[in-house]
Amino acid sequence: MVPVQADPFAVNDKKAPENRKDLETIQKALVSVLEKTRGSTVCIDTGDGSGSGVIVSPEGLVLTAAHVSAATGKEMTVILEDGKRLKAESLGLVASTDCAMVRILEKGSYPFAELDRTDTAKLGDWVFALGHAGGFDKDRGSVVRLGRIVRTAESTLQSDCTLIGGDSGGPLFDLRGHLIGIHSRVGEVLAQNMHVPVREFLAHWDEMTRGDFVGEGPFAKKPEKGKGFLGLATEARPEGGLKVTKVGRESPAERAGLVEGDVLLKLNGKELKSRDDLQNQLKEMAAGDRLVLDVLRHGKPETLTLKLGEKS
Repeated sequence: MVPVQADPFAVNDKKAPENRKDLETIQKALVSVLEKTRGSTVCIDTGDGSGSGVIVSPEGLVLTAAHVSAATGKEMTVILEDGKRLKAESLGLVASTDCAMVRILEKGSYPFAELDRTDTAKLGDWVFALGHAGGFDKDRGSVVRLGRIVRTAESTLQSDCTLIGGDSGGPLFDLRGHLIGIHSRVGEVLAQNMHVPVREFLAHWDEMTRGDFVGEGPFAKKPEKGKGFLGLATEARPEGGLKVTKVGRESPAERAGLVEGDVLLKLNGKELKSRDDLQNQLKEMAAGDRLVLDVLRHGKPETLTLKLGEKS
């Protein structure tokens, strides 16, 4: 007869650890999964600041908070636990619940966290938070904080894990090492913090992987159409196309390699016969939108891809 084994995490159902064995159970569980979970936890350098995130696929898909990524299609840098810096871009986000995705652009096989797809987290569970508190520090690495779930709601979890600035977007794990949430609102009181449950990410997974800006809410502001900035002047040619007469310094046009004398033939596949054709398309685009320009340079066709800046 095979003996029935006790639930290794029965300590979750106790109001507090009752003895040394309970404390050792928590410690053993944490130690057993810490190396893997820290390996998947990353710092996200947005250019304007930094937050945290967690890799959830070997190809480099990262979950973070919408207020960290702030936009779709934004260039950023993901920093691994060992300090390696990787080019990345933001994918979609959900503005109402603070969900967001980032994709590492450099090919590789990355350490990743397992998702709690069955939504098992409950009130009182022991959990631990990881994140690059205060920013990336290679000598220190990501910081681990142990706590419990103290409140649950439809679109949030609250824990008493201690978090500070820089932790936003980082992972909340259960004692199995499964990802159960992403840090969202770091409270004024260090031990009162809100997390977005993984179920919210799963509910909008396809939209975010497509790069959609979902909903309206306090965590991200949707770019306004007509606010996109290209940074060049043109004049129409009798034979068609627009000749570039001036390129602004440090503008998106300059960074994409456009120079005076280039001829713009098409924007996103549509012919440019007049300056109005160009302006009418730009009016329907926002800062951060990608565009493809078919260009004639010294009689030879070229294709340039760039992202619009934001009008000041």
